[in-house]
Amino acid sequence: MHIAPYDNQNKPIVDADDATVPLNYFNIVKLKAGQAFDYQVPGYETCIVPATGMVDVEVEGFKADDLGGRGEDVWDGEPEGVYVPVGAKATMVAKDSCEVFVAGAKFDQEFEPFAVRSDELDLVQYGSDDTKTHRKIKHILGQKQHGKVGRLLVSELFTVGQGGWSGFPSHKHDTDRLPDETRHDETYNFRFRPNHGSGVQMLQREDGKPGDAYHIVDGSTICLDRGYHPCAVLPGYEMYYFTILGGLSQRSLVQYFQPTHAYQIETIPGIKDMIAKFK
Repeated sequence: MHIAPYDNQNKPIVDADDATVPLNYFNIVKLKAGQAFDYQVPGYETCIVPATGMVDVEVEGFKADDLGGRGEDVWDGEPEGVYVPVGAKATMVAKDSCEVFVAGAKFDQEFEPFAVRSDELDLVQYGSDDTKTHRKIKHILGQKQHGKVGRLLVSELFTVGQGGWSGFPSHKHDTDRLPDETRHDETYNFRFRPNHGSGVQMLQREDGKPGDAYHIVDGSTICLDRGYHPCAVLPGYEMYYFTILGGLSQRSLVQYFQPTHAYQIETIPGIKDMIAKFK
């Protein structure tokens, strides 16, 4: 499902128990310097990630000051995040004008809050210009945080260069059938540089049958409940997407690659290392 960009007025874009992706939660919070915003999401663990600007965060007595600090857009510096336990009250206070992502996954146990600073990110770069799959991933809640988080995976994905594909070879993760696949709902929020760029999100429900395609623009949100889902950006533009994964029965993601395209795993440099990091 495609949700076109709109002024959500700091209210969830994907709320708890969403009809399409019930395992996910997503909000975009926009604040001016000095403004505060607080929230609680019963039944969901969350992660606060400034897209731009800087905030001070407090979670049930835990404090993380000067979180973020990117300037004009998501390409201007490295991400940072704060993990918020299930149902905990979180407060953010803007140090300057800012836009903040709040990612969440359904879970039923409480962990401790913590911050992930820019020097603690797990970085992966894979693909190639020749295969039109060159991209960089910045894991905020990834393999390094395993054991400290319940079901939530949070990453930022960037195309490297201008144009090309992401999420290829086509894969899905909509059914719990270990060891071959896990059920993980997924939500994206896209940005483009320059911001008048755009792309396409494919969604093929069944191998060998035609699927759907959505025109994605700067600020588009995509909710993925089932099916194979590669995406592409127009030539001459760079694409970014904020990625939320919420697992049904475990945190580690097991992707099932579309049988007609799975052999291309062997043609894309570094993709096996990328697959191993979604843990």
